Amino acid sequence: MGVITCEKEIALSIPPAKIFKAFVLDGNHLIPKAVPGVIESLALLEGDGGPGSIKQVNFGEGTGYRYVKERIDVIDKENCIYEYTMIEGDVLGSEFEKVSNVVKFEASPDGGSICKGSSKYYTIGDIKVNEEEIDAFKEKQMGLFKAIEAYLLANPDA
Repeated sequence: MGVITCEKEIALSIPPAKIFKAFVLDGNHLIPKAVPGVIESLALLEGDGGPGSIKQVNFGEGTGYRYVKERIDVIDKENCIYEYTMIEGDVLGSEFEKVSNVVKFEASPDGGSICKGSSKYYTIGDIKVNEEEIDAFKEKQMGLFKAIEAYLLANPDA
């Protein structure tokens, strides 16, 4: 098994606590509204929503994916850190056993936040993976935060 690490950062105009709440704590309801047609639904399958819980993300028809199951590893409200691992689903393809993600929202000087995302892609066996494809996938993941930001700006009471 090989491990490929990918890190990205994106600036957001929303303060850390608010974007964390939208993505992590209210994500099951808010994310499908922020990216309609891309993510159809999120459902808690096991647990209480805390560490160890399993949730399923269901994708829209035109995305090329059906679903991914994620295990919640860490929810740190105080430090705005969320860690989760993709453990099943067609998003993993035939190349990956799992993908572990760490998302951290830090305050930026302008009152917004910096979203820092780090992912570890665990390959199956000695499969060679195109790292440009991983980078493109990570860009899509980071784009989700821009969509949530846009949704929160358009819906301040959300």
